[in-house]
Amino acid sequence: MDTSSENWDPALTRLLASLKEVQPGGEDVAFLSDLLQSKQLHALVQVHNKIVAKGKDDKFYPLLSNAMQVTLEVLELLANVASVAKEYEELLSLLQKPHFQAILCTHDAVAQKDYYPHLPDIPLEADEEEETVKIVQLVKSDEPLGGAQSAEPIVGATIKTDEETGKIVIARVMHGGAADRSGLIHAGDEVIEVNGISVENKTPADVLAILQSSEGTITFKLVPSFGKGGSRESKVRVRALFNYNSSEDPYIPCKEAGLNFKKGDVLHIVSQDDAYWWQARREGDRVMRAGLIPSRALQEGRIIHERQTDPQTVDENDDFDREMIPTYEEVARLYPRPGLVRPIVLVGAPGVGRNELRRRLIATDPEKYVTPVPFTSRAQKPSEQNGKDYVFVSREKMEQDIGEGKFIEHGEYKGNLYGTTAESVETIINSGRVCVLSPHWQALKMLRTPRLRPYIVFVRPPSLERLVETRTAANARSTFDKESSRAFTEEEFADIIRSSNRINFLYGYMFDEEIVNEELPGALTQLMKASWRVQSEPLWVPVSWVQ
Repeated sequence: MDTSSENWDPALTRLLASLKEVQPGGEDVAFLSDLLQSKQLHALVQVHNKIVAKGKDDKFYPLLSNAMQVTLEVLELLANVASVAKEYEELLSLLQKPHFQAILCTHDAVAQKDYYPHLPDIPLEADEEEETVKIVQLVKSDEPLGGAQSAEPIVGATIKTDEETGKIVIARVMHGGAADRSGLIHAGDEVIEVNGISVENKTPADVLAILQSSEGTITFKLVPSFGKGGSRESKVRVRALFNYNSSEDPYIPCKEAGLNFKKGDVLHIVSQDDAYWWQARREGDRVMRAGLIPSRALQEGRIIHERQTDPQTVDENDDFDREMIPTYEEVARLYPRPGLVRPIVLVGAPGVGRNELRRRLIATDPEKYVTPVPFTSRAQKPSEQNGKDYVFVSREKMEQDIGEGKFIEHGEYKGNLYGTTAESVETIINSGRVCVLSPHWQALKMLRTPRLRPYIVFVRPPSLERLVETRTAANARSTFDKESSRAFTEEEFADIIRSSNRINFLYGYMFDEEIVNEELPGALTQLMKASWRVQSEPLWVPVSWVQ
């Protein structure tokens, strides 16, 4: 075929020219040559090119905006046609079908852009001295609009009475709500009318009653607060370190606007404009509207007040004054990296079973789970190997290293020093294995650093009754007496509970997970699942660990 006489696609022309340079004789080459010269393929390529070009360069516009009117005119013409041909009857029937006419009406509405809210016309004769106003229509939805009074959800904003002017104003706009999405309502806007009803001399409760009785759309007449535009949504994520129930908070501006959460929940803080009430969403929630939560400053003040007045915590104040006040911790996702696994740290009260859990986890795969070799200043026994049972060093050397902060934990027993170095933990981490530790809880501050990035598991005992029952049934031996093998005493059981509560009270904000060690097999299963998550899933960590 002579392609020069055809308006052939350039790409097909080049491809055909290249094909002709191939040695002839093969059936495949002949078939491909015929295909490239076919008019059908050429037509398909032309259609493809036009669609791509149209999508890139142009927009599609309706050819007319009165398709329904044209249809009615056609129907009138057909009705006057004397012919009874089958085609006439089919066309007449088609044009009269409700579904077809509905499509045409929808087409015309879109073509005419007849889908925007119709706002009242601006008065032609307006007093130039009158304040500038704006009229906003919102569709009523299940979102809060309230003040000090209780309110049903309405449009995603809260109102209050201005203390200086006594007028009703928008207190805050909830991020993601209808008012926020409109972009037309801002904090500080003065409310003049709601659905044509003046709010002068009315209270927030009166306005809420108007809103609650409204159906469909709600029309606001507002005096704008110039210079108080909407704020951009922040990207801050925090882990909540306390439980919060807005229905039990007597000081929240609007209970219906509150966001409830539990300790450990990750929250997306979308606005920190208010010093006392932040706006937030739970991470992963599909609901885009934000809710109110107490700010860090407000919650810290509450905790300090509680510690100073609560008889159950007043004895702990000296310890707490030296610790972080647990409110929120800014976090980011840490993604697993091959060959670099976060260490697993088991912390809990003496006697709760964390060392036994560590031993059992290591026994499941000794090549994978490893605990660092401890250092000691005592003399080496003939049966011991240096670097396997202990790393034996002089007391002077160990004291020097402790002073230089090289040990994540250390202690003294019978006149000899024992401890674990940060370097020994890092060596295991860098080898691609999982370092498993069960240190004293006071070592947590040395461990929880961007350098080591541990996953901390709090091993908690069950209730006192179940603790006694399960340990007695398992014939557990006391870990409080290293000189003899005997059962736990009642006082030791009670001490495990007290110590566990104290550790959680002081350092609970550091825990990534909690395992109740009621029975060892079940606790071990939970620990193995936690280990798998650490190795395979992105997890939330302090933001400084990923910067």
